[in-house]
Amino acid sequence: MGELHWLLGIEIKCDQEHHTVHLSQHSYIDSILRRYGLQDLKPISIPMDTSIRLTTAQSPLTTTEFTQMRDIPYHEAVGSLMYAALRTHPDIAFAVQTISHFSTKPGSTHWEAVKQIFRYLKGTTDLWLTYGISKMDLMGYADADGSMAEDRHAISGYAFMIHSGAVLWSAKRQEIIALSTTEAEYVAITHAAKEALWLRSLLSQLFNIVLDSTTLFSDNQSAIKLTKDHQYHARTKHINIHFHFICYIVEGGSIRLVYCPTDDMTADTLTKALPSTKAKHFASQLGLSPA
Repeated sequence: MGELHWLLGIEIKCDQEHHTVHLSQHSYIDSILRRYGLQDLKPISIPMDTSIRLTTAQSPLTTTEFTQMRDIPYHEAVGSLMYAALRTHPDIAFAVQTISHFSTKPGSTHWEAVKQIFRYLKGTTDLWLTYGISKMDLMGYADADGSMAEDRHAISGYAFMIHSGAVLWSAKRQEIIALSTTEAEYVAITHAAKEALWLRSLLSQLFNIVLDSTTLFSDNQSAIKLTKDHQYHARTKHINIHFHFICYIVEGGSIRLVYCPTDDMTADTLTKALPSTKAKHFASQLGLSPA
């Protein structure tokens, strides 16, 4: 049927000369901006304001506030943004998962946060998710942050890269309330390791290859140490046994955990709102660049 150019609203460009593949949803983004009447918004450089903390206290309380939000297409807009976050824009994954928590009773502050994501997408329509700029085996980044969530559930974030582009990423609340940074990071590493095993299996079946140990980066040395020494620890003995799954994976050699400084932790952008410089840097690290 010829060379692939479009798939489910995603534009695809293949550069045979440079061996690169570029993915973009710029047409989709333009269409949802028009759908919600936001095409005239001024573009900005960050998907989420670092100075504003979204909480349930900002939900409507009075009849007037409920009336103001009655005709706002909050749920539909969040769903539209989620499609972009899951397909070609890992840089908005954290912002989208944050605003989705307020779908039951969204307030005007929450709606402004939604519009900020649209403004960010409008300013980054020239960015394409690119693969092949540099040769790179499967590698991943895992991070956690628990300082921003209202309910104290830490946010786990991970991203896996192949040939300089992100192929799998996630930003989700952890199901437990971690009692320490080490525990939150340990849980994030475990979730990332499970995805790594699935990716390794998929690649092995698709290309009939045997993969070496997959490098998984973490910026918490205590969590890394815990995966290699999972005996009795007074401060970690309460951690649910199924999270210790990572210890056996590391011991088996499928995953190789490596320390990565926080400033180089690509998954950091999946766990918290970041200032413009860092947001742009990590978006680039995820493979988002002009085609």
